[in-house]
Amino acid sequence: MSEPKKDAPRRYIADGAGQRVLVGLTISETIEFEALDKPDADSIGEMGRVRQARHGERWLELYVKHERAWSDWMAQTRARPEKPQLLN
Repeated sequence: MSEPKKDAPRRYIADGAGQRVLVGLTISETIEFEALDKPDADSIGEMGRVRQARHGERWLELYVKHERAWSDWMAQTRARPEKPQLLN
């Protein structure tokens, strides 16, 4: 397993209430996304497959919302002019 890079940007931010959320998602959507992101060991049989399909659709909906917001946020971050370093 490879180690995560320390220079990789974090996809979590603090919302207005100081809660850790994924960029572009509310706290409830972040909690839902994280729950859906974990594999469900109880999914057995046809009903389990139907439930997994619905969960997959919702996961994808939340992921796309997050990814779009992340891309916009990164573009805005890159567009900000860097403050010139002051030399004394």
